[in-house]
Amino acid sequence: MRGEKPLKIAMMVRGYLPSPRPADTIYAPIDLSVAIAQGLTDAGHKVDYYAPTGTDISRVSVVTRNLRPLATNNQELQDLFSNGEQMNHYIPALWDTYLAEEMFRRAQQGDYDILHFHHPEVALRLANFHKNIPVVYTLHDPIFSWYKDLFELYDSPNQHYISISNNQRRDAPDLNYANTVYNGIDTDLFSFHSEHEDYLLYAGRIVPEKGVKEAVQIAEATNHRLLIIGPVYPKNQGYFDQYIKPYLNDKILYLGYIERDKMLPYYQNAKALLMPIQWEEPFGLTAIEAMSCGTPTLAINRGSMPEIIKDGKTGFLVGSVGEMIEAVHKVNKIDRRACRDHVKMNFGLRRMVTGYEETFQHIVGNASSVSRIQRKVVGNVKRSVERTTTTARKYTPRLPKSPNS
Repeated sequence: MRGEKPLKIAMMVRGYLPSPRPADTIYAPIDLSVAIAQGLTDAGHKVDYYAPTGTDISRVSVVTRNLRPLATNNQELQDLFSNGEQMNHYIPALWDTYLAEEMFRRAQQGDYDILHFHHPEVALRLANFHKNIPVVYTLHDPIFSWYKDLFELYDSPNQHYISISNNQRRDAPDLNYANTVYNGIDTDLFSFHSEHEDYLLYAGRIVPEKGVKEAVQIAEATNHRLLIIGPVYPKNQGYFDQYIKPYLNDKILYLGYIERDKMLPYYQNAKALLMPIQWEEPFGLTAIEAMSCGTPTLAINRGSMPEIIKDGKTGFLVGSVGEMIEAVHKVNKIDRRACRDHVKMNFGLRRMVTGYEETFQHIVGNASSVSRIQRKVVGNVKRSVERTTTTARKYTPRLPKSPNS
């Protein structure tokens, strides 16, 4: 920001997984954190990115403390999460703590103006012990009840939250929110395509809350080809086997997991992206990735969807599967260029980075003002005590003479 002092920022996602994320792994917080760190660095701020060895981010300083990663690919990550012995002994959490403690130690000695975490649980306890250090958390997940309990348990004025949609605040409206900053994407990477083929697209994890089963129903009811792209993790294999696999044929196709940077042609050529979500979606990156390519998004009107999609302009917001079936039949009325323009204006990388920059400057500025006031109060009290002590020294009461003197 022009005229503002450059900030010294420390940032962290995970201590057990290198950044950028492994190519075969979906982990949006890492993608976003890398883009934010690079954007803030390009804006003139000093960013130290804390992560295990193997992390290499162009233009950004990386601090590893020689900590080895616990996972370097998706299989190792899934094995880690399914390892009851390691999880019960908090091994991943202790990896996180090892890096987070160094961030607080260095902030305490003045190396950083603000600490930024993409998973609040990593730093809540430490932030509560270091109440003079400004700490900000980006909330990437829904605010589950247990999450809210943690926030309340370790609450302190120096801890601030960034929501990625306004709807995300619904289940914890009283947190110390600093801002809502929408996720952003590289619109040059997700480039515009004016034409499309006659297929529908589902992109994302194969889980019930994302509405994959419902996407299959919509494709069948509208007699459209459907491409399903996304990973099936072990705990959701039963869902896939019951609700997706039996319906696969020459029109309903499961393409497996495709890396994000190879998704472009699938987005560009789709007639529409389907998001029949069954939960309060905190954001929905696939929606803006598709619209950036010119592809309208049809979504159940829940979570962040009304903040991302302009109903009737860049897609349709509907209340049920039945309404989404009707929307498929009128999706050609959507101007694909309008989808692209909407994302460029509201969800580009620069807009996201500026949102974080302004938020950090505001938090640090307020913290500095409070610190100055505190120093002034302490100084006034000290001077008052000194004046009182000096006066006391100057005035020495005369003691009555002893009768025997």
